[in-house]
Amino acid sequence: MDTDKPAILTAPTPLVVPSTQPSRAKLAIAFAVAAVSDVASFFTEFAPPIQWGIDVATAILLFVILGRRWALLPGLIAEAIPGMGVFPVWVLVVASIAVYDGIKKPHKA
Repeated sequence: MDTDKPAILTAPTPLVVPSTQPSRAKLAIAFAVAAVSDVASFFTEFAPPIQWGIDVATAILLFVILGRRWALLPGLIAEAIPGMGVFPVWVLVVASIAVYDGIKKPHKA
């Protein structure tokens, strides 16, 4: 074994992370799904099992359309609270994804 050779240290190569911001078309579809779900939830406020089914289906659809987003989980939890069906929670969730998803932490030098 030759232990006299110096170790060469190189800087790690930066990872290229693709943009996670959804396209405008996907956001438009997500807003439409969220709006339809919120309207349906408003009319099924007094039938919780139907409302839960609508909310789970909405969460799954938004997961498929927007990808893996943590903001969908609090939306699903908020919709599970009795009486929250009168608020447009899903539209607010999609709006928060549209607004805050493009904001990135500044890179340190």
